[in-house]
Amino acid sequence: MYCSMKIFSKLWFSILLVGLSMLFMTSCNMKQTDKELLPADIVNNPNSASGSIDADQMPVLQFESDFHDFGRVIQGEKVSFGFKFTNSGKSDLIISSVTSSCGCTVPDFPKTPIKPGESHKIDVKFDSEGRRGFQNKTVTINSNTQPSTQVVRIKAEIILPEEIK
Repeated sequence: MYCSMKIFSKLWFSILLVGLSMLFMTSCNMKQTDKELLPADIVNNPNSASGSIDADQMPVLQFESDFHDFGRVIQGEKVSFGFKFTNSGKSDLIISSVTSSCGCTVPDFPKTPIKPGESHKIDVKFDSEGRRGFQNKTVTINSNTQPSTQVVRIKAEIILPEEIK
């Protein structure tokens, strides 16, 4: 019995070692292709060591509205809203990342440069599963504007299905 337990533990150790080796080797091959990378010449950062900024040439991220109230939402319902914006500046707008304050809120944003005068939207999906009462969530947008971050907000009152009147 002792001998078979010893062989069994060595077998598990070998399987674990091979599995971890394979995971390590495949994770090292995950690189961005040149097609996914943005060319460096489209990034315009006018900040200098002296602190001067050429604000006239900057992109400007201008939202039609930075707040949306979903109102009453039945628990378990998934709702979404598109925050419309325009680049009202004079150079390409690049949104580098968009993050939310909660895993229940998932943002989707344009990954390509937005030319001056162009309009797009940031879609925000909210999943009310497991939530109850008033909910306030934020979405933070990081871009090549001054200031580099902007925040939009969503709000909802989550009610149970039996509370519908």
